[in-house]
Amino acid sequence: MACILFSLTLGAYYIPVEHVFHILTADVTGTLPADIMPMEVSMIYDVRLPRVVAAVLAGCGLAVAGGVFQALFGNPLASPYTLGVSNGAGFGAALAIVLTTSAAAVQISALAFGIVSVGLTFLLAGRKRSAPVTMILSGMLVSAFFSSLVALLKFTADPQEKLPQIVYWLMGSLASVRYDGLLLVLPAYIAALALLLLYRWRINILSMGTQEARSMGVSVTRDRALIILAATLLTSLVVSFSGIIGWVGIVIPHLARMITGPDFRRLMPVSAALGIVYLLVIDDLCRTLTSLEIPIGVITGIVSIPIFIYFILKKKVRWS
Repeated sequence: MACILFSLTLGAYYIPVEHVFHILTADVTGTLPADIMPMEVSMIYDVRLPRVVAAVLAGCGLAVAGGVFQALFGNPLASPYTLGVSNGAGFGAALAIVLTTSAAAVQISALAFGIVSVGLTFLLAGRKRSAPVTMILSGMLVSAFFSSLVALLKFTADPQEKLPQIVYWLMGSLASVRYDGLLLVLPAYIAALALLLLYRWRINILSMGTQEARSMGVSVTRDRALIILAATLLTSLVVSFSGIIGWVGIVIPHLARMITGPDFRRLMPVSAALGIVYLLVIDDLCRTLTSLEIPIGVITGIVSIPIFIYFILKKKVRWS
């Protein structure tokens, strides 16, 4: 909560934290101090609050999904984008940017093609989708396919107007997030996150391996598919409103695992909390480091890669 309040104070126009607190609690208390200007209220509710909420949803979703994929695939480099969601959503967003000027259309198209990319990954993996290697390879192929389509759209897009929009979206940003975009994804986001929370003990069992999970009575194919679909849906929903934000889903689960160990009953809530704080801090840096806003995907790469290198040197990169 403290991190959220601090983030709401930052921007081109600084708002004291006590003013932020009074603005947020005005509906409950029924009073607003006289020294708080209407511009500050508008700034909080119309500009900063939807952005902070988006950072909370994105940080939580990417961190949880990253931890799930690392456990299921037994791969410390697995991320929320392993199955091709990022490039699929990127193609959907780029296509919508080329064809329309509607922000809602861009978000819906990104979400739709993110889901399509996962469907293609499952289709390509066929009956062997319970094998982690098969799923990862299928995801790589689908990701490469959509990456080529994105490159084609960038080549044919208007270089003065459309191309910069595509490039900026692909780098990730929370600057244009509004309430209607968040409300569009919120029901499905809550459902996917709730399912993963309920399946934490099954993720523990599945992370032991296929044979061990079957010996304990778990339906490996069904449960693995359901968990993967929930995690990829969560990722698609985040990407649809934030663009592609890399490394959060790789670094944060490792940091959480260092604190709690591999037990998902504790690991998932801690990953979610760390992901929220991490992305709020990164977004604060994006807004305050320079006079021009830096795309959030750029800063996550600059900050996260040295952290991950440190994990490697300290031999903390693992999934169990």
